[in-house]
Amino acid sequence: MPALKLAIVGGGSTYTPELIDGFARLRDTLPIGELTLIDPAEDRLALIAGLARRIFATQGHGARISTATSIAAGVDGADAVLVQLRIGGQAARNSDETWPLECGCVGQETTGAGGLAKALRTVPVVLDIAESIRRANPDAWIIDFTNPVGIITRALLNAGHRAVGLCNVAIHLQRNFAAHLGVDPELIRLDHVGLNHLTWERGVTLLDHPAAATGQEILPKLLTDFGAEIAADLRLPRSILAQLGVVPSYYLRYFYQHDVVVEEMRAGGSRAAEVAEIERQLLAMYADPTLDHKPELLAKRGGAFYSEAAVQLLASLLGTGGGVQVVNVRNDNILPFLPDDAVIEVQAQVDAGTIRALPQRPVEPLFAGLIAHVTAYEDLALRAALDGSRDRVFDALLAHPLVGQLELADRLTDRLIAHNRAYLSWA
Repeated sequence: MPALKLAIVGGGSTYTPELIDGFARLRDTLPIGELTLIDPAEDRLALIAGLARRIFATQGHGARISTATSIAAGVDGADAVLVQLRIGGQAARNSDETWPLECGCVGQETTGAGGLAKALRTVPVVLDIAESIRRANPDAWIIDFTNPVGIITRALLNAGHRAVGLCNVAIHLQRNFAAHLGVDPELIRLDHVGLNHLTWERGVTLLDHPAAATGQEILPKLLTDFGAEIAADLRLPRSILAQLGVVPSYYLRYFYQHDVVVEEMRAGGSRAAEVAEIERQLLAMYADPTLDHKPELLAKRGGAFYSEAAVQLLASLLGTGGGVQVVNVRNDNILPFLPDDAVIEVQAQVDAGTIRALPQRPVEPLFAGLIAHVTAYEDLALRAALDGSRDRVFDALLAHPLVGQLELADRLTDRLIAHNRAYLSWA
């Protein structure tokens, strides 16, 4: 594989060193010749770029790291552009996690009313960035890390961009399962189905070797031998894993134990406040010219194994080999109970320049019903983000399974607009 050029939009993020560390460690899998960090915040950009260069140098990576404040300049010649943004920063996230609680609803940055607020702020910005990328470099792939990944990826694909969405839920579970069993993670294949942040592992296969097409189904053994540990990691009762016979993602807790989670959130501080303090400490560390590695504190920032997932995806998509990865892709009748333009999160065969979702066995009604319900909400959320109005916001909230009541949707609509007026051109 020839040396690649990658660009990261949002390169000034405190999270970027996680990606840098992964690129350095896995350089044989993904040979990078140049990496461009793009961010309008020049001070943050210089800080992150300096640390990135030290990490690469310490680990013997010879790639050039450059910076840019404009999209056009930064993506010129790039094979792929990674997009990681947080419109409004941790302050907006703190708002998303706070005002829904006033109405007795989960306050979370990707799920429920807070997730809708983030989508409304983010979709127009990402689409503008994608248009800039297309004008400057129409052949570049867009890899979206920006939440809510499903809605953002759907917006990108509907606009005709070469895009795919990536989340770390699947790889996190894969690594945890492998650790429980004491095997190489590459030997674990997941039967992963659903939407971004709304997925279930319906099967876990232990392969004879990483390239094997089949192997031994071990999900029942995992649930029997390690059910308590898996449930604790997900913060779900072990009994629900045993009853369903699957492993839900952590985000299903917001649906399966909504009221319990609301009370926990009311009693504790916001995750945004915690992350803001972590970021403050990280920036101080990054400013140390002797720091030449990813600090341990970064693990508390979130996004475990994102870099490994990104390397796997990029190596298959831009290289000569191929592989199966969990990604967010257009449905196209893979799940026949959803519209074709829905974006689903499933295993896909990724080869040079192509991504093809793998066929799925029929989805059980208990899961399919919730998937269809949230897909309808996501459709309305995207319409609200593209053609904003109070009525569209209300419709999306009324359709959400965590809202679904007239008076509640009405109150949440007013609060969402009040807290996000600065980001909504129509408000």
